[in-house]
Amino acid sequence: MPAKRQIIRLQIDLDAKEALDALCGLRGMTQIAVMSRLVNWFVAQDEVVQATILGLLSESAVASLPTEILQRIIDRAAKRSSN
Repeated sequence: MPAKRQIIRLQIDLDAKEALDALCGLRGMTQIAVMSRLVNWFVAQDEVVQATILGLLSESAVASLPTEILQRIIDRAAKRSSN
């Protein structure tokens, strides 16, 4: 049985739409496939990564992020390998 799916509407500016079209053409993928994979990837990310991508953090907080993000990735991988 196929997975249940939801359809959402996405509003993006013209430059982003043109870049998405170019990416889809380059990769031979549909816009739906690209956007679905991006959303699946994004929601699986750590909350700090999500906040950074969404622009929710101050510049001073962003400065220390690379080290913190790497540590969180290492910690998450260690948890997975111990299970």
